[in-house]
Amino acid sequence: MHIDEAGPADAPPLLLLHGGGVSGWMWRPTIAALARPVRTIVPDLPGHGRSASADYRSHAETVDALERELERRAPGGATVVGFSLGAQLTVLLAARRPDLVTDAVVVSAQAKPIAMASLTLGMLAAAAPLARWQRFARLQAKELFVPEALVPEYLADSARITRATLVASVGENLRFTPPAGWGEGTAPALVAVGARERSLMRRSAEVLHEARPSSELRVIEGVGHGLPLQRPDLMAALLDARLGHPSG
Repeated sequence: MHIDEAGPADAPPLLLLHGGGVSGWMWRPTIAALARPVRTIVPDLPGHGRSASADYRSHAETVDALERELERRAPGGATVVGFSLGAQLTVLLAARRPDLVTDAVVVSAQAKPIAMASLTLGMLAAAAPLARWQRFARLQAKELFVPEALVPEYLADSARITRATLVASVGENLRFTPPAGWGEGTAPALVAVGARERSLMRRSAEVLHEARPSSELRVIEGVGHGLPLQRPDLMAALLDARLGHPSG
């Protein structure tokens, strides 16, 4: 798993987990907007970006790898931030290793499984080659609020993603439910969702918040499924507040 680490060694560690179909580059606008230095740990998850040579297999296997990286890079714990697919991994990581997750920021995580997931995955597998079609990929980039400067990286990621990665990662996403350990955790957590997201996503945010008494729920007005790319200034302000830094 390719990982970029940057920032002062003594700065607060921040593990940033990207969504499906993109890679670590999606966090650049947010990092640039942060008010104070942090030590960022930004992986390209399996099957994505510079880790595309190994297919995504499961959330459990990915969390195993993330645990090992945190044990090595931030043994005292880190603030873990995830978007969409990465947000589900953040929930699992916080549930399994509360000693490594001092604060969890969960952005746009689906937490209610959908009906007929197998049918949806079958259709997705059939349509997988579309991801390599540049015109289709550009439309998807627009849906995710990818800024024009980062569109080439999105197109490159789309061309690399395999059918196996697509089906495995989306399958895990569609079937995801919060583990028991999430509700038992006492560390702070922020669950955020865009007010313009689908009702399933807004309800999922409520489910995650209701399950964990130590969490805070934020519904971000004017935002769809893409807070870190649509409004990196707001994403950075949320993180600055969690890290005890004044934003701006």
